[in-house]
Amino acid sequence: MTYPVIKASGYVLVHTPDILKTQGSTQVSVRRKDAESAYLKNIDQSLRKFSEVVAYGPNQCYIGNIEPDTLAQMPQPWYKKENLAAEERFGKFGEIMPQDEFYVLLQHSDSFGLVLLCADFLDSMQEKVQNHPILSKMQIKLDKATDLDSITEMVNDHSAEGLYQDNKLIGCVKQAHASDENLSAHFMLENLVVKASGVLTMMNMAEKHQLDMQDVDYIIECSEEACGDLNQRGGGNFAKAVGEICGCDNATGSDVRSFCAAPAHAMVYAASLVESGIYKNVVVVAGGAVAKLGMNGQDHVKKELPILEDVLGGFAVLVSENDGVNPIIRTDVVGRHKIGTGSSPQAVMSSLIAAPLEENNLKIPDIEKFSPEMQNPEITVPAGAGDVPLSNFKMIAALAVKRGELERKELMNFVKKHGIVGYAATQGHIPSGVPYIGPAREAMLAGKLNNAMIVGKGSLFLARMTNLFDGISFVIEKNPGLEKEKESFDEVKVKNMIAEAMRKMAANLAETE
Repeated sequence: MTYPVIKASGYVLVHTPDILKTQGSTQVSVRRKDAESAYLKNIDQSLRKFSEVVAYGPNQCYIGNIEPDTLAQMPQPWYKKENLAAEERFGKFGEIMPQDEFYVLLQHSDSFGLVLLCADFLDSMQEKVQNHPILSKMQIKLDKATDLDSITEMVNDHSAEGLYQDNKLIGCVKQAHASDENLSAHFMLENLVVKASGVLTMMNMAEKHQLDMQDVDYIIECSEEACGDLNQRGGGNFAKAVGEICGCDNATGSDVRSFCAAPAHAMVYAASLVESGIYKNVVVVAGGAVAKLGMNGQDHVKKELPILEDVLGGFAVLVSENDGVNPIIRTDVVGRHKIGTGSSPQAVMSSLIAAPLEENNLKIPDIEKFSPEMQNPEITVPAGAGDVPLSNFKMIAALAVKRGELERKELMNFVKKHGIVGYAATQGHIPSGVPYIGPAREAMLAGKLNNAMIVGKGSLFLARMTNLFDGISFVIEKNPGLEKEKESFDEVKVKNMIAEAMRKMAANLAETE
């Protein structure tokens, strides 16, 4: 048996300023409290243009046009016009899509006739769809127009949520049931956005890597939403819904939820399914969360920043059988936050970082790059959350010092060498470890990186079901080749058996004394 590999990855962002204004959870909450709020009245002044979103360094890094180490050297703040990067919409991993094109994909991804768009808007999108490298291949029909007066009437009687382009009503998402709140227009819009952005991400991955979607056996969807009805809230299934639109006719699938830690859980599940031989090709995918749009908008505006949470984020990873080339997932080096671990930062880091490494005779400095919670600090610092990646790297370094694996004077050098600058949009599931899978794969294939640890963490207490924390980690490693890997696997197995025997002997001696 050999380790599974990361065969491909995809990353997309969707600029959705009008959805932010009408559906973002912060904006909805402010509107309910004070419809005449100065924040809402002046919000347009704080929103970026699509060209600015595309040229924003962290966004260019996310889609693969800028490496994380290069981004770290670029002048800040990144959002300032003089510090913007090259305006490249398409990248190595995916793309940044404008809102109008996304509306077309939203309607195409709708299986129940809930997304309605007016004729003028659809007519204006003909050329854009024809020129898009992916939309042009999806047999999208632009003749399903609905009279704008009918759309306006449904929005006014609250049986639909409006879709706007440049503040102009051009469509809506209807409710799927008159009395089931889980199928309300608001929830259907959120869920269809997850589905459509998940489709966009998987299709970008397929396009960039020339993948045949017919080869996919299983799909795991791990975003922040949960679809269902009155009797099965969160019952799913986003995975098969996304796969259907992407043409994964031979795949089945299911959804995984664990707040921000879900992608890391999903990656471990995917690796396990492939290593066991149950499936050969498993895709882990997640679409974007409408609720997180403009989540910290008020804090950004107060500090005279643009509202930086103006994009939906999606990612996809293909986990496959070992081909002797692509980076392997070390299924024997998996960290987990156990129920009895505790929620102190030190306990969490010990369980996710130190414990799995120690079990495999590895030390913290043996891992060349760590990727825990890769939030963009330009978003989180103004909101009072600090530089999350930097804080995590400092804790990892401090843990290495405490364990005698690093000298205290080397702490900040460790952070610089083993850390990564935060560059991911605060879409919850997106920052937590997974943005670096794509760059790490590229670096390993190029011989520039030997290994990396991906860390996912989540706040389970948000659901008010438990005060427990959550977390899981795994190591990806440069592929040693099939024959060498078998030898390496056997060697590690023997070393672990010897180490376990030594621990038992030491414990028996201690009891005897």
